[in-house]
Amino acid sequence: MMLALTALSHAGVDELLGDTLIFVNCTHESLVEGHLSLLDPNKVILEVPPLGHTAAEEVKTRLPTLQTLHERGFRLAFSQTVLESAYAAWLPLADFIKLDLSVLPADQVTVLAKYAARQTKAQLIAEKVETAVQLELLSNLGVKLFQGYWLSRPQLVEAKLLFPTASSVARLLQLLRNQASHSEIEALVKHDAVLSFNLLRLAVTSGLSPRDGLQSMEHVISLLGHHRLTCWATLLQNFRVTTDEPLATARNAVEHGRFMELLAKAQQLPPSVSDQAFLVGVIAQLDNLLDIPSAAIVDLLQMPQSVRDAVLHQSGYLGGLLTLAQASEIGAVDELLQSASKLGLAQKQVIEARTASQDWAEDL
Repeated sequence: MMLALTALSHAGVDELLGDTLIFVNCTHESLVEGHLSLLDPNKVILEVPPLGHTAAEEVKTRLPTLQTLHERGFRLAFSQTVLESAYAAWLPLADFIKLDLSVLPADQVTVLAKYAARQTKAQLIAEKVETAVQLELLSNLGVKLFQGYWLSRPQLVEAKLLFPTASSVARLLQLLRNQASHSEIEALVKHDAVLSFNLLRLAVTSGLSPRDGLQSMEHVISLLGHHRLTCWATLLQNFRVTTDEPLATARNAVEHGRFMELLAKAQQLPPSVSDQAFLVGVIAQLDNLLDIPSAAIVDLLQMPQSVRDAVLHQSGYLGGLLTLAQASEIGAVDELLQSASKLGLAQKQVIEARTASQDWAEDL
């Protein structure tokens, strides 16, 4: 479960940006835990293991859990053992059935494939295909999904993983246990760029992102809710998937975002504008943390068009703020003053916002 969540919550490869489905090996214990609420049923196939024996009573005992998962929209995959009579109660729930050619002789494969076609609506997957003869046999039986060395070797999917600090996760859990308000949780999250990124990504991978994108960190926290946030933070803490020290680049990112947020507030613009200003400032710095292009990041995080345009093209009001923030960061005084003038910001407002954002970023 932690491996699946980690893979889904990070980025760096096209496979995680496209329509690829992820098969997740589960234990029966993990299927009854609340952590599955963190996964999007549209992206994940749950692989249900056999029980290791043919105890009909245990098959019945596990059935309600599998039915509930199926009703929630999760598709279930089983090994060929689900075709045995002892597992008859599970068979109607099978969306995929895997036939392991390393242990099944050709005549038995034929019998099982024909039986599955008659008795289920499941898609068959032939795995461990290692010869052309095996491929031809299964193709003739109507199987369309294959895996094995005859077709390709496994590919290592690499992604740069970013984990929040242990102290941030501990503080988040404490706030959640104390039933803290969304604004209190937001204040913590916005101090940690890695925590912000993880929660933005979690909202997407949980299937919660609305069509017009994630509008603010408060919006993300509201969508996830206390239950999902608690499940996620507990997983990180229990599996010790955290880091000890915050990255300097992460601190720069939140300072960048806070600077832009304060400038928008200084002009008394609607909260929605200052909220998005913070997102633009942080996201524009994430390429330094993730080592992937900004275009991939805004796609990955399903950002609204205004944020996307600002980050990628520095267009619109938010894009102007980003230009100013970048000029301030590198000490390009002429460009800073020119950008401030275009936005109607006084030099004093810029200086005050810069000082305040630096103090805020240090107050962790």
